[in-house]
Amino acid sequence: MKLVRFGSPGEERPGVIDRQGRIRDLSGQVSDIASETLSPAGLQRLAALELESLPLAPADVRLGPCVGRVGKMICVGLNYSDHAAESNMPVPTEPVLFMKATSAIIGSNDDVEIPPGAQKVDWEVELGVVIGRAARYVTREQALDYVAGYCVVNDVSERAYQLERGGQWDKGKGCDTFGPLGPWLVTRDEVPDPQSLDMWLEVDGKRYQNGNTKTMVFDVATLVSYISRFMSLQPGDVISTGTPPGVGMGQKPEPVYLRAGQTMRLGIAGLGEQRQRTVDARIEGEAR
Repeated sequence: MKLVRFGSPGEERPGVIDRQGRIRDLSGQVSDIASETLSPAGLQRLAALELESLPLAPADVRLGPCVGRVGKMICVGLNYSDHAAESNMPVPTEPVLFMKATSAIIGSNDDVEIPPGAQKVDWEVELGVVIGRAARYVTREQALDYVAGYCVVNDVSERAYQLERGGQWDKGKGCDTFGPLGPWLVTRDEVPDPQSLDMWLEVDGKRYQNGNTKTMVFDVATLVSYISRFMSLQPGDVISTGTPPGVGMGQKPEPVYLRAGQTMRLGIAGLGEQRQRTVDARIEGEAR
């Protein structure tokens, strides 16, 4: 299944993509694509529905983040060896973990804001892993049983905030709009091998990132198991698993960063595409 959330920001309704690619409204069946809906029993119940009997959503409706009420968003740094090299950092011997503020999460095609004074806003296409069952101290062999599905993530980053302002990476990762999720959550049964997915990203039509999840340093099962040793994972939590090479910071001879008025397009095979326009963030209190 491909599960979506559609409607105005903060008022999204749950939906599912039918065989013709149309959005069917699930709000008569579940309250959200979140928590218990993502459990094995919840997904099994949705899979048994006769989709053609469900109401259609408007054809041009906005897609919100594909997961609602995300409890935490855990990100993995430097999880592709060639990305570590372009970042002039060593390949990790254990997964590098950091948190992305859930207030950064937006829909897959929403605008990405350039924070006031930011000069080094960068892009990162990543495979998102959505947890479906509470996971605590799970083995690698069991780990994928705790996954509800997968989605596309753009781990937007401000590199100066991340690397030049002291402390942890979180400052450069959690700005509002820095976490597009979607367009949809593809359930685990439709992704038999999360380690064989092509992924790409373009800015203004220029392809910067081309990669495949097979080159991850730590695969999805390892990451779920590893993270569950340090924190319990709950249904609806999202793990963003790292980016392949081609980020703006690694461009030669000079880095390339985002500015207002540009368009990012990115996607992962079988998981859909995102498209974001970059805009200057409005400072609170400024006249419109």
